[in-house]
Amino acid sequence: MRTGTVKFFNQKTKFGFIIDDETKKEYYAHAKNMEGEVTANDHVTFELKPAARGEECINVKKITGTN
Repeated sequence: MRTGTVKFFNQKTKFGFIIDDETKKEYYAHAKNMEGEVTANDHVTFELKPAARGEECINVKKITGTN
């Protein structure tokens, strides 16, 4: 399981980007692949899956107790 920080998330359009803590790469994330809501600067765990434009985050979960 990877960890990262939400760089940006638009509640209206339901997508954003997560920066991987280890690699510092940015990955696309959509609300359909999240458990609960996230906002910018939330610390999360996630997995990656192949997508049309590279990789996207799935199984995104906010790590409670951090921001």
